[in-house]
Amino acid sequence: MYAQLRETAAELAGVLWREHTVYRERGGGVVIRGEHVRRWISLAPTGGKDQALLRAGRILDGGTTAPARTEVVVDLTAPVAELATVCRRMLAEVAAAADAGRGGDVDAGPSRAGRPGKGRKARKEPKAPKAPKAPRASAAGTGRSRHTSAGSWVVLVLVGIAVAAWAYTLFGGPGY
Repeated sequence: MYAQLRETAAELAGVLWREHTVYRERGGGVVIRGEHVRRWISLAPTGGKDQALLRAGRILDGGTTAPARTEVVVDLTAPVAELATVCRRMLAEVAAAADAGRGGDVDAGPSRAGRPGKGRKARKEPKAPKAPKAPRASAAGTGRSRHTSAGSWVVLVLVGIAVAAWAYTLFGGPGY
């Protein structure tokens, strides 16, 4: 399957872009990078015979790839010209989503199998800085102190008595 994907990707890259890089990705698919147009296309196996998952996305500053904006399952037995048409449509969607994202509008989000995806919320305005917290009330003002309470002293005394009784039975009895 990889050989078929590689051949198809090489032909497709030659039709789409003069300058391109074709390489294998970790999942067994093939990626076509068009650095000059800042876009990428990926062909990945789907599990079906002669079918591939075609994804398209942007190349960000620094050369990293953004997540796929569009995905569609294509038939690899189709002519390369037909696959190129599908790729051009997907690349146009990626470009439109990138332009809409720069304009501050609602992001189109990824679309799957040619259907538009759910819109994402517009970016929120930065929050105003929080007011400094009021200092805590002093211990004297609330009627409680930060010292050990009477209940804690009772528990400590009872634990001490239990330890003393255990030690007495172990060491203090007659016949030791």
